[in-house]
Amino acid sequence: MTETLTLRLTIADPVPGLHYWRQDAKNAPHDIRLSTDAPLTFDMPVDLRPDGTLGGTFVRREGPTRRFVYIAIGGSMDGPPPGLAQVSRRAKIDVHDIPADLLKPGAVIATTLPGRGKDGTPACATVRPLSPWTIIS
Repeated sequence: MTETLTLRLTIADPVPGLHYWRQDAKNAPHDIRLSTDAPLTFDMPVDLRPDGTLGGTFVRREGPTRRFVYIAIGGSMDGPPPGLAQVSRRAKIDVHDIPADLLKPGAVIATTLPGRGKDGTPACATVRPLSPWTIIS
């Protein structure tokens, strides 16, 4: 029997003026939001399978063990060269390495993610959490 839990992903410092959204395994956008200077938080429901792995609408897989979710980022932003640069990126967040003792049916498990890369543009590719995963409810 499959149980459900929630991953709460908070982007600490998103680039203002861009759209951020949860992207499902079929690349469809969910919960599109326009960013400001404030942190953005997304709740992602996931399935906890009997074997302890995560699955469901938002979870993707690579190989036998890697599981991850995507936060997509898109829109236009000011920056060099003059004018508007188009942004289309995804932040890939690994979920296969969440400690097993946190994976409890009905739990809300949270972490905080960086919103910007070293160059000030949106963090993308594999994004490492700024804080350990913790159960908040």
